[in-house]
Amino acid sequence: MKTLIKLALAVLLLGCLLPMPYGYFQLIRFLGMTGFAWLAYIDNSKKDKTLFIIWIASAVLINPVIKIALGRTIWNVVDVVWAILLTASILVDKKEVSNAKRS
Repeated sequence: MKTLIKLALAVLLLGCLLPMPYGYFQLIRFLGMTGFAWLAYIDNSKKDKTLFIIWIASAVLINPVIKIALGRTIWNVVDVVWAILLTASILVDKKEVSNAKRS
C-alpha cells in the first residue's frame, strides 16, 4: 500500500508539469496533503525520523486550506523533487525489506 501511494503521488505530481485545468491542481493539493500525511503516519514508527519530517513538511506545503504561492516555475521544480524523492524512497524501502529478509 505504501509503495502504491508513493507511486501514485509521483505520477500525479509529474502530471502538474503538463498544461492542466485549475481543478487538477486543486485535486493534487488535496490528494498530496492526504498522501503525504499518510506516509508520515506510516514512517512515524521508524527509528530514523528523516522521512517522517519530510512527509509532514510536504503535507503542510501542499495543503489546500492555506495555500502557499510559489509561482508556476518553483512549483514545477518542487513537483519534480517530490517525484524523485518518492521514487527513491520506494527503492530504499525495497532495499530495507531485502536486507531484513537476509538477517
